[in-house]
Amino acid sequence: MNHKLTPREIVAELDRHIVGQDKAKRAVAIALRNRYRRRELPDELAEEVIPKNILMIGATGVGKTEIARRLARLAQAPFVKIEATKFTEVGYVGRDVDSMIRDITDAAIRMVEEEHREAVRDKARERAVERLLDLLDPAGAPRRDDDPPHVRAVRELAMQVGLMPAAEAAAEPAPPPPPQDRDELRRRLVAGELDEQVVEIEIEESRAPVFNVWGGQGEELIRLEDALGGMMPKQTRRRRLTVAEAIEVLSEQEAAKLIDRDKVLRDAIDRAENDGILFVDEIDKICGADKGSGPDVSREGVQRDILPVVEGTTVMTKYGPVDTRHMLFIAAGAFHVSKPSDLIPELQGRFPIRVELERLGENDLRRILAEPEHSLLKQYQALLGTEGVSVEFRDDAVEEIAHLATTVNEQSENIGARRLHTMMEALLEELSFAAPDIGPTEVVITREYVRQRLAAIAEDPDLSRYIL
Repeated sequence: MNHKLTPREIVAELDRHIVGQDKAKRAVAIALRNRYRRRELPDELAEEVIPKNILMIGATGVGKTEIARRLARLAQAPFVKIEATKFTEVGYVGRDVDSMIRDITDAAIRMVEEEHREAVRDKARERAVERLLDLLDPAGAPRRDDDPPHVRAVRELAMQVGLMPAAEAAAEPAPPPPPQDRDELRRRLVAGELDEQVVEIEIEESRAPVFNVWGGQGEELIRLEDALGGMMPKQTRRRRLTVAEAIEVLSEQEAAKLIDRDKVLRDAIDRAENDGILFVDEIDKICGADKGSGPDVSREGVQRDILPVVEGTTVMTKYGPVDTRHMLFIAAGAFHVSKPSDLIPELQGRFPIRVELERLGENDLRRILAEPEHSLLKQYQALLGTEGVSVEFRDDAVEEIAHLATTVNEQSENIGARRLHTMMEALLEELSFAAPDIGPTEVVITREYVRQRLAAIAEDPDLSRYIL
C-alpha cells in the first residue's frame, strides 16, 4: 500500500476516473488514510482501532460501485463485490454470508501469488532458458533421469520379476545431435534468434475435478487435488511449441516451484484481514417491514447473519481461520422503497459513516463522456481505430448525447450513467457494423448525426422503454 497518499491525493486519483460525488470520495479517502495511520500505531493500540464502515445511498448508475472498486485498486487491496440479495438465512439452501469472507480470501491469495510470481520472474526465466538449452543441446546437459519416481519404481519392479529385459529397460536413447557451444546457444536464445524454432517439451497438467461441498462453513469449491493433499501423481503431456512459447510456459512452471506456498497463504490472509474491502451492494433489498407469516429468509434473517461478520468474527476457510475485525465494509443501496432506518438497529450502528450520492444531471453526463482518463468516447475511438476508422466527436455532439440521455432518464427509469452505454451503442451501431468494410477513413460525429440516430428514440417513451 502506498503510505504517501494523502486524502487529497486519493480524491485526485479518484477524480481521474469518476466525475462528481465529492462527499463519497472524501469519505472513502479518509477511511483509506486511517488504514495507513493505523499501521503506524503500537500493536496494542492498533488492535483496538477498527475501520469505520460506510453506507452509500444513491440511485443506480451514480458511481457507488466504481468508487469502491477504484479505491481498492488504488490501495492494492483485496476487493470483492457481493450482492446482498444472493444470501439466505442460515439453515436454508443458498449462499451464506460467510462466503463473502471466503471470496475475499481467494482474491487476496490470487493477488499475493501474482506478486510473488513477479518477484521471481527473472530467476524463473533463467531456469526456463537452461531447461530449453538442455533440449536444444542434449550433449551439454547434465545427465539425469527425467522419469517421475513412481515410473522408475514400476520399471525396477518389472525388471525384478522378469517382465522387462534389463537391456530393454536400460536402452540407450537415440544419439544426440552434434554438440554446440552452450554459451553461444544461450546468447542466441536470449537474443530471440531461435524464437521460431519448434521444440517438444513436457508440461505438467492438473486435471483434478472441481466439485461443490456443503458443510459447516457453507458451500465451498474444492479441487480433488487439494483435498488429497498432493497425493495424486502429476499428469504430464508433451507439446510442440515454438521456443518463444516454450520459454513462457516453462517460466510459469519454474515460478510455481520457486514460490513459497506457505508464505503466500500467510501474507494473503494477513492482507485480507487488514486491507480487505468488501462492497455489499443492494443492501436496501434485504430490509423492509416484516410480512408476519413464515420465515423471511432473504431479509431480516440475512441482516442478523451479516451483523457478526461486520462486527468482527472468525470465519473458517479452507486456508484456515480469517478474522474480519479490521476489514472495511462498504454497503450501498438505492433505498427507493425502504430507508436506512429500516435496517436492524445493530447493523445500522456498524455503518456509522453515511454518504448520499447525488443524482447525475446533464452536465455530469457530458463530463462523464469526455473527461475521465478512459472515458466512453476514448474507448469507442480506440475500438474503431483498430479497424482504421478515425472518429472525432464534436463538442456539440457530446452535449446532444448528454441531453438525450438525461431526457430518456427522466421519461423512463433513471439508470444514471449506465444510460450512456446504451446511447453510445445505438449511436455507433451502424458505424461499428460497417467499420471493417469502409476503413481506413475519418468520421466526424456532429449534433445533426446524433439527432438523426437517437432523437426518434428519445422522443417516443414507449420505444425508449424497450430500446434504451
